Amino acid sequence: MSAYQADEFEGVPTDAAADLAGVPDAFQRLWTPHRLVYIQHGQQPDEHACPFCRAPEMSDEQALIVARGTHAYVLLNLYPYNSGHLLVCPFRHVATYDEATPEEVAEIGELTQVAMRVVKQVSRCDGFNIGMNQGRIAGAGIAEHLHQHIVPRWALDSNFFPIIAGTKALPRLLGEVRQEIAEAWPA
Repeated sequence: MSAYQADEFEGVPTDAAADLAGVPDAFQRLWTPHRLVYIQHGQQPDEHACPFCRAPEMSDEQALIVARGTHAYVLLNLYPYNSGHLLVCPFRHVATYDEATPEEVAEIGELTQVAMRVVKQVSRCDGFNIGMNQGRIAGAGIAEHLHQHIVPRWALDSNFFPIIAGTKALPRLLGEVRQEIAEAWPA
């Protein structure tokens, strides 16, 4: 098979690495052209275009917000590692965890716990990866605004990040996932 003949992975075209030029590896390539805008335009917005500052100004549906607290809010990641990948962000534009107030830290923790319970209920996941990348050098996609990742995991989910695991498919649309989580969120 040539590099131009695609295999199918759950209906999505992929290429086997052994058929591509260069040093063969064990990975398949899942082409995701929708991420090109994210890659080409850089990951760091200018100071007036912070997506985590702009999101609370939008409708919950438009911004993919599932819950709002007093000091922080929860929204779906626009570029998720798995379906149901949530972010917990303070409303205040602060870059790192050590700059957050005690109230922000407490609410980020509380919202994280509720998010885990809700996602477990609606998706029947088996576990979670939770973490914060602090600063560009640590891999923060938006380094200037603190955010915590909550990534649901399943027993048969062998992928951690697409870069490491080689192939990632997301079986549900973001709007559907947002609605399901928001409706299950306790009042």
